[in-house]
Amino acid sequence: MGEKLEKQISSGGKVFYRYAVFTVVYNVIVILWGVFLRASHSGDGCGQHWLTCQGEAIPSAPELKTVIEFSHRVTTAIAGIVVVGLVIWAFRAFQKGSIVRKLAVLSLVFIIVEGAIGGGLVLTGNTAGNWTPTRPYWTAGHLINTFILVAFLTLTAWYAGGREFLKVNSGKLKWLMLLGVAAIFITGISGSMAALTNMLFPSETIAEGIAKDFDPDSHILLRLRIIHPILSVLLSVFLIFIAGWVRKFAEGNTAVVRWSNVLSILIIVQVVFGAATLLMLAPIVMQLGHLLLADLVWIAYVVMFAAAYSTEEKNVISEI
Repeated sequence: MGEKLEKQISSGGKVFYRYAVFTVVYNVIVILWGVFLRASHSGDGCGQHWLTCQGEAIPSAPELKTVIEFSHRVTTAIAGIVVVGLVIWAFRAFQKGSIVRKLAVLSLVFIIVEGAIGGGLVLTGNTAGNWTPTRPYWTAGHLINTFILVAFLTLTAWYAGGREFLKVNSGKLKWLMLLGVAAIFITGISGSMAALTNMLFPSETIAEGIAKDFDPDSHILLRLRIIHPILSVLLSVFLIFIAGWVRKFAEGNTAVVRWSNVLSILIIVQVVFGAATLLMLAPIVMQLGHLLLADLVWIAYVVMFAAAYSTEEKNVISEI
């Protein structure tokens, strides 16, 4: 933070701001651990038991996949406690009607839903290499809820940093923002489906994978897998356009300019990394990096528009 922002925040507010940032970072780490859980086929490590693990509060003589699954549940539970702390602290540190209070509460709502979806996946057997017709819907719902959760946590941290929400009377800005959100969600869902097919129907070579994609007898998810790289390229071009457009009209708003530049750079890195992940047949470490970059792109997108809707800079956004 710059000196100007430092002066705007009380010492208690600074600590809350750091805690809010920590909450975002910790939840991203939990999300990445969830990806490792899926990619390592460890999602059924506790069987179809929830909240218990193999019918026990703490599993005895566990297998490696049980350790991985149980540790994910523990880190997820801690994430919930961290968000509860965020809400309590927000109500103590900010006045009634504060946007920080509202965003913290929404964060709590969606982390509860996140836990419920995780439990639903376990109880319905939609874990590891198991396949049911409902699994794509669970996967899509999980991804959308995770993105919304990260967005509210990010916004909580942003507005806790001394900014105030500003309602900008620009229909174009709002609709462009929502269109970008929809495009990110759709592309993210296609990525989740691609990751699911890579796990359920692994290929030894690129040629084998491509053959499966175009084989009329292949599973429908395999034949749809090719959609993800196409959507990713289209989304990348679209988001860079949005970033440039917002930057163009954000005269004097250094935060918008900074985050639009960050967004553009992350998108380019993600495209290159995604291509490398595909060529390397998506090893676990590459899947983790790919999702981390996706989360960072999403966070940068959210912050860029948050900057456009905040009063940190005098000229938030010019007339559109």
